[in-house]
Amino acid sequence: MRTKVGLWIDYRKAIVVTVTEKGEEIKEIISEVEKQPRRSGDSPLKGAYESHQVPADDSLQRNFTGQLNIYYDAVIASIRDAESILIFGPGEAKDELKKRLEGNNLSGSIVGIETVDKMTERQIAVKIRHHFAESR
Repeated sequence: MRTKVGLWIDYRKAIVVTVTEKGEEIKEIISEVEKQPRRSGDSPLKGAYESHQVPADDSLQRNFTGQLNIYYDAVIASIRDAESILIFGPGEAKDELKKRLEGNNLSGSIVGIETVDKMTERQIAVKIRHHFAESR
């Protein structure tokens, strides 16, 4: 059975549309990733604060990267069996996912990477249907 997958991805969520001869399935994967790692703690404007109250930037970055890795692994697990993969989205997540797919020897399945803005689930499904209908 030929499985074709299209996915819209950013750091907050991925919408995965799987198209087979039996029909179409839409799955949403939500990430636990904060958009930007931020320092927590009191603001110097509010008064004095101790340096040990503020986590180091490298620990914030490690946490951010760890959350991204878990998120990308979940996305890859849902598209691993696809014969053709179309990836699109507004930011850097699509390119980072592409690199992860290359590291998992799945880059041969990628049929396209596109930059698009935010889309509804219906718009995403239509775009994927049209893409794979044209590529037949």
